[in-house]
Amino acid sequence: MPRMDPEMKEGRVVEWLKKEGDVVKEGEVIARVEAEKVVFDLEAPKSGVIKKILANVGDVVPVGKPVAIIE
Repeated sequence: MPRMDPEMKEGRVVEWLKKEGDVVKEGEVIARVEAEKVVFDLEAPKSGVIKKILANVGDVVPVGKPVAIIE
C-alpha cells in the first residue's frame, strides 16, 4: 500500500479494476483505495502481469504492505 497522503497510515481497498492474470503498464490504475475519507486511484508501480492479489475488497492494509504481486 503506497502512501497517498502524508498523514496516511493505512488504506481500505474499495474496488479492483484489474484481476489476476491481467497485463498492466506502469502507472495504469489497478484499484481504488480509500484513506482519510478520500478515494485514491492505485497505480501499478511497474509493468507486468498481476500474479496474485493479496488484499480483497474491504480489506484495510497498512502503508508499505503489498496489495498485489506484479511480475
